[in-house]
Amino acid sequence: MLRFSKELPTDKPVAGVHCVPMTDDGNLLMVWDRQERRLTTVGGRLEGNESVQEALDREAMEEAGVVLTRRRIPFAHWYWNETETYTVFFLAFIERFHEMPEGFEKTGYVIMNFPTALEMIERLEGPGERAQIIAKAREVMESAKFAG
Repeated sequence: MLRFSKELPTDKPVAGVHCVPMTDDGNLLMVWDRQERRLTTVGGRLEGNESVQEALDREAMEEAGVVLTRRRIPFAHWYWNETETYTVFFLAFIERFHEMPEGFEKTGYVIMNFPTALEMIERLEGPGERAQIIAKAREVMESAKFAG
């Protein structure tokens, strides 16, 4: 179940992290998942004793070849009934790009504005949770601009 909140959940463990990485000019980055055949946010499961922040850093490098700044804003979480855990979504900001690593499930990234991202997602998979996540990330980005 998807919920929007700027607070990290504390009632159950966080087992996954995802982010919507932002460029300096306000565009977002999404990755192509070759197994699912769709555009998706950057992220995955925590490994070993990783913190949420460490997992986010690792996933951003593995899936998109990007280093994130420390500026990260949680804005949503998904509760998984089967595992009784959460996946948390962050708006994150890109510090720099590296060459994208080979051999992972993501095969490339696309940088675009929010309206284009929403149109592409809805065309590829219809309206749904992914479109809701991107729409909420846009709201958070707009409010972050005014907060400094």
